[in-house]
Amino acid sequence: METNSSNSATPIADQEYYELRIYKIYDYDKQRAAEDHLENALLPAMGRMGLDRIGVFTNHDDENDHSLYVLIPFPAIDKFANLNQTLAADKEYQTAAANYFAREKKDPVYDRIESRFMKAFAGIPVIEMPAISTQKKPRIFELRLYQSHTEDHARRKVKMFNDGEIQIMRDTNLGPVFFGETLIAPDVPNLIYMLSAEDAESHKQHFKAFLDHPEWKRIKVLEEYKDTVSKIQNWFLKPTSYSQI
Repeated sequence: METNSSNSATPIADQEYYELRIYKIYDYDKQRAAEDHLENALLPAMGRMGLDRIGVFTNHDDENDHSLYVLIPFPAIDKFANLNQTLAADKEYQTAAANYFAREKKDPVYDRIESRFMKAFAGIPVIEMPAISTQKKPRIFELRLYQSHTEDHARRKVKMFNDGEIQIMRDTNLGPVFFGETLIAPDVPNLIYMLSAEDAESHKQHFKAFLDHPEWKRIKVLEEYKDTVSKIQNWFLKPTSYSQI
């Protein structure tokens, strides 16, 4: 944990790293096989490594998409770099994952795993766990990806979030969970973030409050932030029963 040099009594949390894995699956039975591996093998092994707040989600809107979205926070980059070696040495994990690894080549569980690696924003340096998650209440999440057409425009959009946009989201109950600057992915430069709500209608009302907020109306027209986003993609997700978020 670092401290602010101008006021050593005020701690500043280290910025986490995130891997977002998307297991591309288009068959319900294979989804169940992947979920069995995640719930009973991979997440327990990651817990033994000291990793927590791991989110596992499915697509909320597309019943034909059986992909799994897995958000894994890492307190330091070496935890990510050493993940595969640690799992290989974990005998309990190897036993629990035996059936998953025995899958035949002609019948794989997933088409591919899409992996994105991010660093948390300074304005939200660690995952902010929604109360609806800790209380295991019904909830939905929106995952949003913002592409930029140059690295400098991407940097300025991150700055816009850090300098006020994230706080407006908090103030209007959009329930930000994490914000990540994408370091490795096939479509950089971009950033990814996640919002939370009790249900779709609540999320819609929270977004309306955000768009109507006077501070948002002020900062969105500032010249510094002009044309910082070239493309937006979003997915509505629901947590699995064993998701930690």
